[in-house]
Amino acid sequence: MSNQTKKQLKDISYSVLDLAPVKEIGAISDALHRSRDLAQHVEKLGYNRFWLAEHHNMPFIASSATSVVIGHVAAGTSTLRVGSGGVMLPNHSPLVIAEQFGTLESLFPGRIDLGLGRAPGTDQRTAFALRRGQGSMGQDFPDLLGELRSYFDPTLSQGTSPVRAVPGEGLNIPIWLLGSSLYSAQLAGELGLPYSFASHFSPKNTISALETYRSHFKPSKVLEEPYAMVGVNIIVADTDEEANFLATTLQQQFLNLIRNHEAPMQPPVEKLNASEYELAALHQQLATSIVGGPETVEKKMQEFLDETQADEMMVISSIYDHEKRKKSYKLLSDITKG
Repeated sequence: MSNQTKKQLKDISYSVLDLAPVKEIGAISDALHRSRDLAQHVEKLGYNRFWLAEHHNMPFIASSATSVVIGHVAAGTSTLRVGSGGVMLPNHSPLVIAEQFGTLESLFPGRIDLGLGRAPGTDQRTAFALRRGQGSMGQDFPDLLGELRSYFDPTLSQGTSPVRAVPGEGLNIPIWLLGSSLYSAQLAGELGLPYSFASHFSPKNTISALETYRSHFKPSKVLEEPYAMVGVNIIVADTDEEANFLATTLQQQFLNLIRNHEAPMQPPVEKLNASEYELAALHQQLATSIVGGPETVEKKMQEFLDETQADEMMVISSIYDHEKRKKSYKLLSDITKG
């Protein structure tokens, strides 16, 4: 691909993924208020969308009731698209999700996105508690997705159904498929839906998933051409040194996952206490993370864009200090506007 046809950073959209991170056990309300404050901040900076992720039984994430938090954030903003990144569909009845997001779209018309995943977003015991023994481990995801889409657009169902989603029916709510493997990439392509890949925690599969999505894409009522968004960890500070220091919060989060240790978000540290094995695992898990001062980040982001040719980047900035997190998004906005 020639330099003339390659996308530049200013050519694509940028969005934010938030997990409503909890800094101290019990301080859930603070985490939720910070999420809304961050959304208001990035809206002023011109970011495209603000998504919240469904996770359960995790003491460092406050966005488990994802649709409720979306309503909280959407009520505090006016132009930003707000949505799920994602709702784990096998955890729920498709009708309930149709009604929830139909309600959100009715309250905030033209501003709601519905991103869907097939993983549980939690451990197996919690998944069982959520699903009440239905036995679904995601293998019926295409059927659940088809049922959900038919509630919004009854013409997609075979025959007529006595069950209707009110609110929901007839509303045009963009449905995205999310994934960290090739499964959802192929399904999104075949259905002609937009696709978002979780490169922020599954970097190894990034390029193969995007290639799978694009090669399987079939035009639909939703999209004429494929539209791929890529999640990426980006931490920007005034200097490389400060950014690398701030990034130890993210590294500690992944270390705790590796160690199966539950802990709230940790402040940055001068030196990580980790074994060589753990450091190697961290490097692999965070391979596409972009950390540094503005010049370093701009260079790495352009390299990442050259490689992925993404249509949009969804940025995750896991920074302990809320004001420094906001500053990171401001510095990033300055970089991407050229």
